[in-house]
Formats: sequence, structure tokens, C-alpha cells
Amino acid sequence: MKKAFLLGAGLGTRLQPMTNTLPKPLIPFANRPLITHVMDHCLAAGITDFAINTHHLPDTWNDIFPDGTYRGAELTFFHEPILLETGGGIKNIADWIGRDSVLVYNGDIITDLPIDRLITGHMASNNTATLAVQDHGPAPHLAVEGNQVTDIRGKVNALPGTHQFTGIYCIDPEILELIPAGTKVSVIEAFLELIQKKQLGAYHVKGQPQWLDLGTRESYLEAGRAIPAEIHPSAKVEGEVINSWVGAGCEIAAGAVVQDSVLWPKSRVLGDARLTNCIVHRTSPVSGVHSNADL
Repeated sequence: MKKAFLLGAGLGTRLQPMTNTLPKPLIPFANRPLITHVMDHCLAAGITDFAINTHHLPDTWNDIFPDGTYRGAELTFFHEPILLETGGGIKNIADWIGRDSVLVYNGDIITDLPIDRLITGHMASNNTATLAVQDHGPAPHLAVEGNQVTDIRGKVNALPGTHQFTGIYCIDPEILELIPAGTKVSVIEAFLELIQKKQLGAYHVKGQPQWLDLGTRESYLEAGRAIPAEIHPSAKVEGEVINSWVGAGCEIAAGAVVQDSVLWPKSRVLGDARLTNCIVHRTSPVSGVHSNADL
């Protein structure tokens, strides 16, 4: 399996105002665009070709990836003027899928889930799709028996949920036959049909893999604290920085204190600033005392 479809078209409304200037998959995380962490994970599993759907601020993708590649991998963008949801998004890239199997991956999560084993398991099966699932989590909507998904939210066989879907899965091109063209539809509808055909597999994720969901402001900051913070080498820091991510080209004046915060590239913090648990995503100067603020 050499292809991956990264879901990048979401509006990111829960992360506003940060997503007023960037789509959610492109917001800085660990001092680089979030989706590059996803692509690194896929590249390590042998993926060499990416499709990415876009909607909100589509031109920013070309700004970040001007030559349409990442670390030698080809990037193909599919703009959705009207959001098509997961099923419609897959159908929209049917020509790109061709006759190949594809890894599908949400573009706004950070995980070390063993996708290489998911891929190997799917390719060795007769399933049209294989979902990575966990036997714990806050949303156990899947019924799983052995290595097969037997229900989703009780819609097929009225079975209670036992596992949580991770949002990462493999598909064969045959799934395209179950998705109507030009329609806004969830891929779950196709999954329900596959359950009836006994062709929806389950890959069991063992243990407690790293799982960082960056869907909200709180989870974004929490994810940043889950790994050691860094100051970008190009940043000019004269003030005090405590457990904070400082992006490229940032300036922190003498006297300023920045704690438990994230500074996007080219942020400017003046000497009278005291920032705690803040996200600075603008380039105009920041001054004064702020806590739990988006600036």
C-alpha cells in the first residue's frame, strides 16, 4: 500500500480564531504544520503518495507546499467547494484511487498507532475495509467480534458497542461502488453495507499508543505539553520562556515572561507582557498581562 488519503477539509470551528487564517491541519504543532507529523507517520509505513481534500482557505496549502511534494512524496489536492464529508470525499478522489488500496487518516491527530501493522493486516485479509479500533475510549460505538466489525451504533444487528473507532482505516477500491457520486455522505453508510457483507475488518490496537486530538483549544495546548517544548533556532528571545513552544522568527523582548504557551511563527512579545497558557497567532505586538487567551 503506497497511497494515503488525508482528511484536511474540516472547518476547524472549535479552534477559532486560530483557524481564521489557517486550515486546522496546517496550524503549527511542535513548530511545524500539524499535518507534516501525520505525513511522517505515513512515510515511515511505506506511503509515497498523498491525496488531501481541502475546503477552508485552500490557497494556504500551496503556500506551505509550493512544489506539491513533501519529503519526496507527491501531494495531490482535491478542493471541495461544498464539503462532501468522509464518504463523498473518498468518492471525489476515485480517479486518484484507481485500482489501489488506500490508507485513510484524519489530518488533525497525532498518534504513534502502528499503521504498518494495520496495512499488513488489511492486505492479508479479504475485507473491503479494515478499521483500527481500541477496546477502550469515551465513544465505544463499534461492535467487534474477533477481527470483524459486526455493528456500528446498533444500526445493523442491534448489537451494543464494545470498541472505539480511531479514525484511521484502510480501504480497497471496491468501496467506491457503495458511495454515490456527487453526494455529501459519511463513509459510515458504506461501512454499514460492508458489515452486512461481512467485509468490514477490525485491527485491534494493543496497549496505549500516543493519541493527541487537537480539535479544541484545550486539547491543542495539552498536546503541546505532552512533548518537550522547544524554541526555534531563528527566534530572538531576550525575555523568560518557561515550558513554551516558540516558533520561527519570533521575538520576545527583555522583561517579558512566557509560560505554558504556544507562539506561532513571527509572533512579537513586548517587554511588559506576562503570558500564561496563551496561544499567540498574530504578528502584531503583544503586550500586557494575559492568561488563557488567544492573541
